[in-house]
Amino acid sequence: MSNSVLNIIEKDNGICINNSKFFLSFSDFEVSDGIDIIENINILKKDYKFEKLAQNAEVFNNFKGSYIAQGLTNFKYFINIFKNVEIFSFISNDLEIDNFRDNLKAARYKKGFNNARIDIGHVIYINRILSPKILLKIYKTLIKVKVKFFESLRLPSHISNILNKNDFLAVLANVPEETFEEENIYENSVDIINNQYEDDNFEEFILEISENFKSSLEDNLEKLNLNFGILDYLLSENIQIKDLVDAGMELLEGVALTNELKEKLENQIIESLSNINVIALLMAAIRTEDDLVNGRLHEIDISDDPAYFYSDEVLGLAISNQIAGTKAIFNFKRYDEYKPGIIHDLGPMLDDILAGLIAGCMSKIFEE
Repeated sequence: MSNSVLNIIEKDNGICINNSKFFLSFSDFEVSDGIDIIENINILKKDYKFEKLAQNAEVFNNFKGSYIAQGLTNFKYFINIFKNVEIFSFISNDLEIDNFRDNLKAARYKKGFNNARIDIGHVIYINRILSPKILLKIYKTLIKVKVKFFESLRLPSHISNILNKNDFLAVLANVPEETFEEENIYENSVDIINNQYEDDNFEEFILEISENFKSSLEDNLEKLNLNFGILDYLLSENIQIKDLVDAGMELLEGVALTNELKEKLENQIIESLSNINVIALLMAAIRTEDDLVNGRLHEIDISDDPAYFYSDEVLGLAISNQIAGTKAIFNFKRYDEYKPGIIHDLGPMLDDILAGLIAGCMSKIFEE
């Protein structure tokens, strides 16, 4: 546990983190000079324009003490405490996880994903006396850690697009006592260059803080309680259940197209999407296609759809067989060849595996 000197002041419209002995801070806060010596960090529960944010921060702060300030849509905050480090996470989240049907869940936002936001901002207090140079290095390192962490999650694209659009980071350290001695004060400024700092073993210390930050980010995800499923990943490819139903009906032969039949197919698709093997095959296609399309494997070039590349068909056959057995394999060939509806516009892996999904589901509903 750190020997904290922080005073946390909570109000209805925000939170103030106070240190009467002052912080040396480096931040990207909207009201900030980048590097500052301050007494208060103010996080207000609203997205303000700059002037309004500054005015509200002064009122929030009772016009006392130097400060930096950031506005954020209504948020919750959490604290993770490590040796010599306290990490404050401010989480603002518009999304909810709803039961779609049976065991299937999906993220949603009533006003549409374009207007949704998931923002995770951080204030990191280091209970050491660090120089501006080291503080800046820590700040840059933690920015990279955060970016890599969220990239590694490979979230659905429509979720990644709304993630951390208004996040922030402030890194705080202690100020040497001699900073405010009379001989160091000149024309209302203080000398932060020539003070004595605890910068030894800073590379090892930065590594330690990075690991602390990763642990905090993992905890943030648990607090968000946002677990994404197969429907979210299909939506990230602009695929909805109704699109799959429409594609299935396009190759209907010898049977009248009725609402009852469409409903049966929809129910079968949903049931199939609850099957762990179907989910695994779909995700294999989604992940593989992402790697291939973005050229992450230099051995494979699928830009001209080479004839000898048939792994996509293998997955398609596997998923159709998983749902309805051998007869679905023959049905798969029809859907793979004609690529009805939305299947026609999909990438080289997804078109085949969704052809397999629909072929399997169509075969299943005609079993009786």
